Amino acid sequence: MPSAIIGGTGLYKLPGLDLKEEIVQTEYGEAKLFVGQGDDSDIVFLTRHGVSHSIPPHRVNYRANIQALHQLGVRRVIGNYAVGGINPQIPPLGIAVLNDFLDFTKGRDSTFFDSESADAKVSHVEMSAPFCQLMGSALVQSFQSQNVPVFEKGVYAAAQGPRFETPAEIRMMGMLGGDVVGMTGVPEVVLAREKGMCFAGVALSINWAAGIKPNIEIVADYSKLEEVRLMILRTCVGVLRATRDEDCVPAELL
Repeated sequence: MPSAIIGGTGLYKLPGLDLKEEIVQTEYGEAKLFVGQGDDSDIVFLTRHGVSHSIPPHRVNYRANIQALHQLGVRRVIGNYAVGGINPQIPPLGIAVLNDFLDFTKGRDSTFFDSESADAKVSHVEMSAPFCQLMGSALVQSFQSQNVPVFEKGVYAAAQGPRFETPAEIRMMGMLGGDVVGMTGVPEVVLAREKGMCFAGVALSINWAAGIKPNIEIVADYSKLEEVRLMILRTCVGVLRATRDEDCVPAELL
């Protein structure tokens, strides 16, 4: 079974792997994927904003993306997120492996269980552990083995976007336990869990969240930012290849 990496802002390709573009048709629309060939057939890559970063966070077709991965037989996914740091321990260029989330999105298609047909079954996905603990631990260990500082149990605060948050909103998110803020983590992880996938998340801080500094300043050292992004992608590929589908526990449907 292949495993998947989802790239966010700044992650539009997976260097070093033999990937072929493929358009997958689903009942929710089409999704563009990059499917590994030959020795790389165990990896699928998806860039949620498109290769030209043309799809804003509130317009991403999350259901089509996750359904397309499901149709390809993907069982495990690592999502990558560019975020703003709320927790002082996650400064710009800081990395957090995600453990939980807060959802402040609205109006998004956030479930596959929305049919009103007579034979439809009402289902509720269990979210006590939304992010895969096995892959999360493997990611932490891999970063640490490379002497890369990592925040081990980050809480992702999902904002609607595409605007940035206000200082008051960031203070609220921080008071509620948010460590980083982004615009795409939800409903992505929820939909993946509904499809029985194990999902891990890696967040890369590219700025302090609103109100922590006078203005939002994205990391200016582009070469350093690209270096960290590529290191994260290599780590994700390594973790997916070092862990096994059968060791991950899919979410229970209640």
